Amino acid sequence: MAPAAPVDEIAGLSELGLTGAAFAAPVDGGDGVGFGEHELVSPASVMKIQIGLAVESLIAVGELDGTERRLLDSRRRTPGPVGLSLMRDDVSMSVRDLVVAMLTVSDNVATDELIAVVGLERVNGLTARLGMACTQIVSGLQDQLDAIARDTGFSDFRALAAHDPVDDGPPSDDEIRNAIAVTHAMNPARWTRTTAAETVLLLRSIWTDSAGPPIACAAVRRGMAHQLTRQRIASGFDSTVAIAAKSGGLLGVVRNEAGVVTFPDGAAYAVAVFTRRGSDVRTDPARIDSAIGAIARSLVDRLRNNHDAVGASSP
Repeated sequence: MAPAAPVDEIAGLSELGLTGAAFAAPVDGGDGVGFGEHELVSPASVMKIQIGLAVESLIAVGELDGTERRLLDSRRRTPGPVGLSLMRDDVSMSVRDLVVAMLTVSDNVATDELIAVVGLERVNGLTARLGMACTQIVSGLQDQLDAIARDTGFSDFRALAAHDPVDDGPPSDDEIRNAIAVTHAMNPARWTRTTAAETVLLLRSIWTDSAGPPIACAAVRRGMAHQLTRQRIASGFDSTVAIAAKSGGLLGVVRNEAGVVTFPDGAAYAVAVFTRRGSDVRTDPARIDSAIGAIARSLVDRLRNNHDAVGASSP
Protein backbone atom coordinates (compact mmCIF):
# COMPACT_ATOMS: atom_id res chain seq x y z
CA MET A 1 0.00 0.00 0.00
CA ALA A 2 1.34 3.42 -0.93
CA PRO A 3 2.10 5.76 2.00
CA ALA A 4 -0.54 8.37 2.74
CA ALA A 5 0.09 11.86 1.41
CA PRO A 6 1.34 14.42 3.93
CA VAL A 7 -1.57 16.10 5.69
CA ASP A 8 -0.39 19.62 4.87
CA GLU A 9 -0.33 18.68 1.19
CA ILE A 10 -3.85 17.31 1.39
CA ALA A 11 -5.04 20.65 2.73
CA GLY A 12 -2.99 22.58 0.16
CA LEU A 13 -1.32 24.89 2.68
CA SER A 14 1.59 25.72 0.41
CA GLU A 15 -0.80 26.49 -2.45
CA LEU A 16 -2.58 28.93 -0.16
CA GLY A 17 0.70 30.60 0.76
CA LEU A 18 0.55 29.29 4.30
CA THR A 19 2.75 27.45 6.73
CA GLY A 20 1.23 25.39 9.49
CA ALA A 21 1.49 22.98 12.36
CA ALA A 22 -1.05 20.46 13.59
CA PHE A 23 -1.49 17.58 15.98
CA ALA A 24 -4.27 15.22 17.04
CA ALA A 25 -4.49 12.48 19.64
CA PRO A 26 -7.17 10.39 21.33
CA VAL A 27 -8.49 12.11 24.43
CA ASP A 28 -8.25 8.95 26.52
CA GLY A 29 -4.58 8.28 25.74
CA GLY A 30 -2.39 6.88 23.02
CA ASP A 31 -0.06 8.19 20.36
CA GLY A 32 -0.94 11.18 18.20
CA VAL A 33 -0.27 12.21 14.62
CA GLY A 34 0.58 15.53 13.06
CA PHE A 35 3.22 17.71 11.45
CA GLY A 36 5.35 20.49 12.91
CA GLU A 37 3.70 19.75 16.24
CA HIS A 38 6.71 20.82 18.32
CA GLU A 39 7.33 24.09 16.47
CA LEU A 40 6.52 27.35 18.22
CA VAL A 41 3.37 29.03 16.92
CA SER A 42 1.37 32.15 17.74
CA PRO A 43 -1.83 30.94 19.40
CA ALA A 44 -3.84 34.17 19.11
CA SER A 45 -7.18 33.56 20.88
CA VAL A 46 -6.52 29.85 21.36
CA MET A 47 -4.67 31.02 24.48
CA LYS A 48 -8.05 31.86 25.99
CA ILE A 49 -8.50 28.19 26.84
CA GLN A 50 -5.85 28.30 29.58
CA ILE A 51 -7.04 31.69 30.81
CA GLY A 52 -10.54 30.26 31.23
CA LEU A 53 -9.15 27.20 32.98
CA ALA A 54 -7.10 29.32 35.40
CA VAL A 55 -10.09 31.49 36.31
CA GLU A 56 -12.50 28.57 36.71
CA SER A 57 -9.96 26.66 38.81
CA LEU A 58 -9.64 29.56 41.26
CA ILE A 59 -13.42 29.83 41.46
CA ALA A 60 -13.70 26.09 42.10
CA VAL A 61 -11.31 26.13 45.08
CA GLY A 62 -12.84 29.27 46.59
CA GLU A 63 -9.95 31.65 45.92
CA LEU A 64 -12.05 33.77 43.55
CA ASP A 65 -15.71 34.74 43.71
CA GLY A 66 -17.19 33.94 40.32
CA THR A 67 -20.15 36.22 40.99
CA GLU A 68 -17.94 39.25 41.67
CA ARG A 69 -18.93 42.00 39.27
CA ARG A 70 -16.32 43.81 37.21
CA LEU A 71 -16.95 47.27 35.77
CA LEU A 72 -15.67 47.50 32.21
CA ASP A 73 -14.97 51.15 31.47
CA SER A 74 -16.06 52.19 27.97
CA ARG A 75 -13.00 54.46 27.73
CA ARG A 76 -10.59 51.52 28.08
CA ARG A 77 -11.73 48.80 25.74
CA THR A 78 -9.44 46.27 24.08
CA PRO A 79 -10.14 46.38 20.33
CA GLY A 80 -11.99 43.46 18.81
CA PRO A 81 -14.50 42.66 16.08
CA VAL A 82 -17.27 41.42 18.39
CA GLY A 83 -18.78 41.68 21.82
CA LEU A 84 -17.86 44.24 24.44
CA SER A 85 -15.37 45.99 22.16
CA LEU A 86 -18.31 47.33 20.15
CA MET A 87 -20.35 48.61 23.10
CA ARG A 88 -20.46 52.33 23.78
CA ASP A 89 -21.30 52.40 27.47
CA ASP A 90 -19.83 50.98 30.66
CA VAL A 91 -20.69 47.32 31.24
CA SER A 92 -20.81 45.35 34.49
CA MET A 93 -20.39 41.57 34.32
CA SER A 94 -19.58 38.80 36.75
CA VAL A 95 -16.21 37.08 36.53
CA ARG A 96 -17.75 33.78 35.50
CA ASP A 97 -19.83 35.43 32.76
CA LEU A 98 -16.67 37.06 31.43
CA VAL A 99 -15.32 33.53 30.95
CA VAL A 100 -18.44 32.65 28.96
CA ALA A 101 -18.01 35.71 26.73
CA MET A 102 -14.33 34.92 26.21
CA LEU A 103 -14.87 31.29 25.21
CA THR A 104 -18.05 31.64 23.14
CA VAL A 105 -17.53 34.84 21.14
CA SER A 106 -13.79 35.24 21.84
CA ASP A 107 -14.38 38.57 23.55
CA ASN A 108 -11.12 40.52 23.85
CA VAL A 109 -12.33 42.93 26.54
CA ALA A 110 -13.38 39.99 28.70
CA THR A 111 -10.01 38.33 28.14
CA ASP A 112 -7.91 41.28 29.25
CA GLU A 113 -10.17 41.82 32.27
CA LEU A 114 -9.75 38.19 33.31
CA ILE A 115 -5.98 38.48 32.92
CA ALA A 116 -6.15 41.48 35.26
CA VAL A 117 -8.17 39.39 37.73
CA VAL A 118 -5.90 36.33 37.93
CA GLY A 119 -2.53 37.56 36.60
CA LEU A 120 -0.38 35.99 33.91
CA GLU A 121 1.90 34.38 36.49
CA ARG A 122 -0.94 32.13 37.61
CA VAL A 123 -1.99 31.30 34.06
CA ASN A 124 1.54 30.44 33.00
CA GLY A 125 2.11 28.52 36.22
CA LEU A 126 -0.89 26.35 35.44
CA THR A 127 0.35 25.37 31.98
CA ALA A 128 3.86 24.78 33.35
CA ARG A 129 2.45 22.35 35.92
CA LEU A 130 0.73 20.47 33.10
CA GLY A 131 4.11 19.98 31.39
CA MET A 132 3.60 22.64 28.71
CA ALA A 133 7.20 23.85 28.81
CA CYS A 134 7.03 25.80 25.54
CA THR A 135 3.71 27.54 26.19
CA GLN A 136 3.67 31.06 27.61
CA ILE A 137 1.40 34.09 27.49
CA VAL A 138 3.64 37.17 27.45
CA SER A 139 0.99 39.90 27.63
CA GLY A 140 -2.66 40.75 27.38
CA LEU A 141 -4.22 41.44 24.00
CA GLN A 142 -4.17 45.24 24.26
CA ASP A 143 -0.44 45.25 24.98
CA GLN A 144 0.23 42.88 22.07
CA LEU A 145 -1.81 44.98 19.65
CA ASP A 146 -0.06 48.17 20.77
CA ALA A 147 3.35 46.50 20.34
CA ILE A 148 2.41 45.44 16.81
CA ALA A 149 1.32 48.99 16.02
CA ARG A 150 4.55 50.51 17.33
CA ASP A 151 6.58 48.12 15.19
CA THR A 152 4.66 49.34 12.14
CA GLY A 153 5.31 53.01 12.93
CA PHE A 154 2.21 54.03 14.91
CA SER A 155 1.91 55.25 18.49
CA ASP A 156 -0.58 52.54 19.44
CA PHE A 157 -3.15 50.21 17.91
CA ARG A 158 -5.92 52.79 17.90
CA ALA A 159 -3.76 55.03 15.72
CA LEU A 160 -3.04 52.14 13.37
CA ALA A 161 -6.72 51.22 13.12
CA ALA A 162 -7.68 54.83 12.40
CA HIS A 163 -5.10 55.26 9.64
CA ASP A 164 -6.58 55.87 6.19
CA PRO A 165 -3.95 55.93 3.42
CA VAL A 166 -6.30 57.90 1.16
CA ASP A 167 -6.54 60.79 3.61
CA ASP A 168 -3.38 60.32 5.66
CA GLY A 169 -0.89 59.13 3.04
CA PRO A 170 1.69 56.36 3.52
CA PRO A 171 1.98 53.69 4.65
CA SER A 172 -0.46 51.94 2.33
CA ASP A 173 -2.73 49.13 3.46
CA ASP A 174 -0.44 46.64 1.72
CA GLU A 175 2.64 48.06 3.46
CA ILE A 176 0.92 47.87 6.85
CA ARG A 177 -0.29 44.33 6.21
CA ASN A 178 3.20 43.19 5.24
CA ALA A 179 4.83 44.97 8.19
CA ILE A 180 2.45 43.45 10.72
CA ALA A 181 3.47 39.91 9.76
CA VAL A 182 7.10 40.50 10.75
CA THR A 183 6.65 42.45 13.98
CA HIS A 184 8.30 41.03 17.09
CA ALA A 185 4.90 40.71 18.80
CA MET A 186 3.84 38.31 16.05
CA ASN A 187 7.00 36.24 16.48
CA PRO A 188 6.30 33.22 18.71
CA ALA A 189 9.96 33.04 19.69
CA ARG A 190 9.60 36.48 21.29
CA TRP A 191 5.94 36.83 22.29
CA THR A 192 2.99 34.64 23.27
CA ARG A 193 3.54 31.10 22.07
CA THR A 194 2.59 27.46 22.21
CA THR A 195 2.93 24.30 20.11
CA ALA A 196 0.30 22.08 18.56
CA ALA A 197 1.45 19.14 20.70
CA GLU A 198 1.20 21.12 23.95
CA THR A 199 -2.21 22.49 23.00
CA VAL A 200 -3.44 18.92 22.51
CA LEU A 201 -1.95 18.04 25.90
CA LEU A 202 -3.97 20.88 27.44
CA LEU A 203 -7.18 19.69 25.78
CA ARG A 204 -6.66 16.09 26.84
CA SER A 205 -6.04 17.25 30.41
CA ILE A 206 -9.23 19.33 30.44
CA TRP A 207 -11.34 16.54 28.94
CA THR A 208 -10.06 13.98 31.47
CA ASP A 209 -10.42 16.36 34.47
CA SER A 210 -6.69 16.21 35.17
CA ALA A 211 -6.00 19.87 34.36
CA GLY A 212 -7.73 21.16 37.46
CA PRO A 213 -10.84 20.70 39.59
CA PRO A 214 -13.45 18.70 37.62
CA ILE A 215 -16.00 21.50 37.96
CA ALA A 216 -13.51 23.92 36.40
CA CYS A 217 -12.70 21.57 33.53
CA ALA A 218 -16.42 21.07 32.91
CA ALA A 219 -16.97 24.84 32.73
CA VAL A 220 -14.26 25.21 30.09
CA ARG A 221 -15.63 22.29 28.08
CA ARG A 222 -19.10 23.80 28.24
CA GLY A 223 -17.89 27.21 27.05
CA MET A 224 -15.94 25.70 24.14
CA ALA A 225 -18.94 23.61 23.12
CA HIS A 226 -20.93 26.83 22.69
CA GLN A 227 -18.33 28.68 20.62
CA LEU A 228 -20.09 30.49 17.78
CA THR A 229 -17.32 29.93 15.23
CA ARG A 230 -18.30 26.70 13.46
CA GLN A 231 -16.51 26.83 10.10
CA ARG A 232 -12.98 25.69 10.92
CA ILE A 233 -12.45 22.26 12.50
CA ALA A 234 -16.19 21.61 12.25
CA SER A 235 -16.09 22.07 8.47
CA GLY A 236 -14.25 18.76 8.19
CA PHE A 237 -16.96 16.70 9.90
CA ASP A 238 -20.65 16.01 9.47
CA SER A 239 -23.37 17.06 11.89
CA THR A 240 -23.23 13.79 13.84
CA VAL A 241 -19.81 14.74 15.24
CA ALA A 242 -19.83 17.06 18.27
CA ILE A 243 -17.27 19.86 18.22
CA ALA A 244 -16.05 21.87 21.21
CA ALA A 245 -13.37 24.31 20.13
CA LYS A 246 -11.62 27.64 20.52
CA SER A 247 -10.68 29.54 17.41
CA GLY A 248 -7.94 32.13 17.12
CA GLY A 249 -6.86 34.71 14.60
CA LEU A 250 -4.72 37.81 14.64
CA LEU A 251 -4.75 40.62 12.07
CA GLY A 252 -4.99 38.26 9.11
CA VAL A 253 -1.58 36.72 9.81
CA VAL A 254 -2.49 33.68 11.91
CA ARG A 255 -5.69 31.65 11.76
CA ASN A 256 -6.05 28.73 14.16
CA GLU A 257 -8.38 26.43 16.00
CA ALA A 258 -8.06 23.82 18.72
CA GLY A 259 -10.75 21.58 20.08
CA VAL A 260 -12.15 18.14 20.71
CA VAL A 261 -14.24 16.17 18.21
CA THR A 262 -16.49 13.46 19.60
CA PHE A 263 -18.07 10.79 17.41
CA PRO A 264 -21.42 9.08 17.98
CA ASP A 265 -19.54 5.97 19.14
CA GLY A 266 -18.07 8.03 22.00
CA ALA A 267 -14.52 8.20 20.64
CA ALA A 268 -13.06 11.67 21.22
CA TYR A 269 -9.96 13.28 19.72
CA ALA A 270 -8.13 16.46 20.68
CA VAL A 271 -7.00 18.46 17.64
CA ALA A 272 -4.96 21.64 17.21
CA VAL A 273 -4.33 23.33 13.86
CA PHE A 274 -2.28 26.51 13.47
CA THR A 275 -1.73 28.38 10.19
CA ARG A 276 0.26 31.46 9.25
CA ARG A 277 0.41 33.45 6.01
CA GLY A 278 3.51 34.99 4.46
CA SER A 279 3.98 38.75 4.67
CA ASP A 280 2.99 39.34 1.04
CA VAL A 281 0.27 36.69 0.73
CA ARG A 282 -3.45 37.26 0.18
CA THR A 283 -5.63 34.29 1.01
CA ASP A 284 -9.39 34.09 1.32
CA PRO A 285 -10.12 33.37 5.01
CA ALA A 286 -12.86 30.92 3.99
CA ARG A 287 -10.28 28.82 2.16
CA ILE A 288 -8.07 28.78 5.25
CA ASP A 289 -11.02 27.67 7.37
CA SER A 290 -11.67 24.82 4.94
CA ALA A 291 -8.00 23.84 5.08
CA ILE A 292 -8.15 23.73 8.88
CA GLY A 293 -11.17 21.45 8.66
CA ALA A 294 -9.46 19.22 6.09
CA ILE A 295 -6.34 18.90 8.24
CA ALA A 296 -8.36 18.06 11.34
CA ARG A 297 -10.40 15.43 9.48
CA SER A 298 -7.32 13.84 7.92
CA LEU A 299 -5.52 13.55 11.26
CA VAL A 300 -8.55 12.12 13.04
CA ASP A 301 -9.22 9.69 10.20
CA ARG A 302 -5.66 8.39 10.51
CA LEU A 303 -6.10 7.89 14.23
CA ARG A 304 -9.40 6.06 13.74
CA ASN A 305 -7.98 3.93 10.95
CA ASN A 306 -4.93 3.08 13.07
CA HIS A 307 -7.21 2.08 15.93
CA ASP A 308 -9.31 -0.10 13.65
CA ALA A 309 -6.19 -1.72 12.19
CA VAL A 310 -4.82 -2.50 15.67
CA GLY A 311 -8.17 -3.92 16.75
CA ALA A 312 -8.37 -6.12 13.67
CA SER A 313 -4.89 -7.53 14.31
CA SER A 314 -5.48 -8.29 18.00
CA PRO A 315 -5.96 -11.97 18.87
